[in-house]
Amino acid sequence: MKKRILVAPLNWGLGHATRSIPIINALIYNDFEPIIASDGVALTLLRKEFPHLAYFELPSYNVTYAKKGRFFKLKILKDSPKLLKAIKAEKKAIDNFLEKNYVCGIISDNRLGVRSKKVPSVFITHQLNVLSGNTTWLSTKIHQKIIKKFDVCWVPDTDSAINLSGKLGHVKSFDIPTIYIGPLSRLTKHHCEIKNDILILISGPEPQRTLLEEKLLFEFKRYKGNIVFVKGIMEQQQTMKIVGNMVIYNFMTSDLLERTINESALVISRSGYTTVMDLAKLNKKAFFIPTPGQFEQEYLAKRLTEIGLVASCKQNDFNLNELNKVAVYSGLNTINFEVNYKNLFSLFQRK
Repeated sequence: MKKRILVAPLNWGLGHATRSIPIINALIYNDFEPIIASDGVALTLLRKEFPHLAYFELPSYNVTYAKKGRFFKLKILKDSPKLLKAIKAEKKAIDNFLEKNYVCGIISDNRLGVRSKKVPSVFITHQLNVLSGNTTWLSTKIHQKIIKKFDVCWVPDTDSAINLSGKLGHVKSFDIPTIYIGPLSRLTKHHCEIKNDILILISGPEPQRTLLEEKLLFEFKRYKGNIVFVKGIMEQQQTMKIVGNMVIYNFMTSDLLERTINESALVISRSGYTTVMDLAKLNKKAFFIPTPGQFEQEYLAKRLTEIGLVASCKQNDFNLNELNKVAVYSGLNTINFEVNYKNLFSLFQRK
């Protein structure tokens, strides 16, 4: 019997799910049998990518953002009792699942309750520091306390001076064993003809996903070039429609997204860390619009702008004139990092 590994990405936008794809593929290649555990759009996406794999639906965190960025932290604090209840529920669900199913390891991407003392449990995060403004010290302390309940922490970045996550993924010391596994991306760079002037990629919790979608659809009515617009809405069937100079999709699976990014001159998107890793892998020019009030995305956009890689602006400030900034930025670059998955997965070979 193959060793079965539970892979559980957080359902918070699509980033945690998509960066789990190379992990799942590596498990399959190394003769493990992954079981997918998540909820909502994250689970829907992974079931489309891996229809042959078993899956397990976890309780939902039901995370939503405030309509105004300045209320982001307040909204998260208000929702914290509901969040804690969901974490407790998923921990109970995992315990029940392990009682009835053979599993020899757990890989949790930011799902705080998906762990067990019975099997080796891995936590994947790029946030050893959790930015939250003047409460960063507290949010970081709480997050690190939770991570310490796992056996090991995998950080999808390098531990060198050249890295993507900056101070998010790098701390002076951390008590739990921490392994930098290099940037994760499901995508591969191909040299091909550029067919699209702009690719717009949107994802993330509501209502901010819809607010950005509406703003960009309005702004780009006046744009003369070719646009592909991906809304990041996971539905049963992929849809595509043409509106003026735009080709609009509800979502794209990996193969189509990989081809479309490779064929696009510029990508406009949120500055989520998974998006940063994907675009760096493909050496793309980008323009970032961070989710209002989300400190992590605001930090990443600001950092990448300050070091001359990517243009960015606040959501309320975006208009077509902002794209004039793009020319002076070099674009994101690949960080060469070879992952030894055999060594990484040796944790799960325990008897």
